[in-house]
Amino acid sequence: MEEHLTVGRVAELAGVSVRTLHHYDEIGLVQPSARTSAGYRAYAAGDVERLREVLAYRRLGFGLREIADLVDDPTTDAVAHLHRLRGLLLDQRDRAAAMVTAIDRELEARAMGIRTTPEEQLKLFETQLYETIGAAYPATRRTEPRIAERVWEALGDARTVLNVGAGTGSYEPPDRDVTAVEPSAVMRAQRPAGAAPCVAAAAESLPFEDRSFDAAMAFSTVHHWQDPIAGLREMRRVAKRVVVFTHDAGDTGWRHRFWLTRDYLPEVAGLVAGRPSVDQLAGAIGARLEPVLIPWDCADGFFEAYWRRPEAYLDDHVRRAVSVWTRVGAQAEHRAVNSLREDLASGRWSERNPELAGLDAAELGLRLLVAWRA
Repeated sequence: MEEHLTVGRVAELAGVSVRTLHHYDEIGLVQPSARTSAGYRAYAAGDVERLREVLAYRRLGFGLREIADLVDDPTTDAVAHLHRLRGLLLDQRDRAAAMVTAIDRELEARAMGIRTTPEEQLKLFETQLYETIGAAYPATRRTEPRIAERVWEALGDARTVLNVGAGTGSYEPPDRDVTAVEPSAVMRAQRPAGAAPCVAAAAESLPFEDRSFDAAMAFSTVHHWQDPIAGLREMRRVAKRVVVFTHDAGDTGWRHRFWLTRDYLPEVAGLVAGRPSVDQLAGAIGARLEPVLIPWDCADGFFEAYWRRPEAYLDDHVRRAVSVWTRVGAQAEHRAVNSLREDLASGRWSERNPELAGLDAAELGLRLLVAWRA
């Protein structure tokens, strides 16, 4: 017979309180499905397996809403969860070891009377941003088929495709021979079973020979690169065709057309200051620029995706999967979210943006860069 465990026994084995288990039961996260001989609720093997996944994600820093989306994902089984958790834990270990090494070096320098510069001190954290937002990706980031169609069409007749800054592989074309490049272990760990092989490398230094691929693509990743121009030139070196999905961060593009950055989050202007413009990116590889409209019901939860669904920005798990919110800082985020919440409740947001209600798609500065050579 299958063994059933009481709430008290599960709490003891898992190292959590009975109160925690009752809370998970109340919110529908982990509900004991069995009964003891005395009629009390108990945990079957499947319930324990689900609890194990919930507790593991919780201890990695995921929020309960994010965890619910992860464990309820119908495309991910127990083995896939174990592989993902293992990758996340290994990455956490590696990042902790790297930080210890950096701290040891600074301690040695200070012991010799050498003061490190502010830039050197901040290098301790330079890899942390993408790792942090990467952990939240599964909850809201997925392929938007209408945008994917534009990207895949731009790849032309390419049979071999390099996906640079591939993340979890959402936009990798299913009918091509794809090789992925992704520097983040967190993101690599979340790639689904059967995804394209993935190489740990950065865009600025691709480990491939010249013209190794028919095409190279990059989707919503250039703004994370240390040197976007160098990364794009590397893509052009290894492929005959280059397709890049990015955004126009100029005044007439991203910041002033989008009500969120215009009315609630002006700090975005500081984030893009000094970064290459979209025209400079295109010029670096001789690319043409094509506007990409965002459908009102966009399935991929990138920053601009909820332009007609403003209530979504009030949800923490939506914001956690977008780097902008982490980069502007907690104070700006708190102010923007509270202001938006008040404007939605009072009707002021609707008064400010009446034209959006009738739009099926919006032009908010998203662009495809397409370049090719014989």
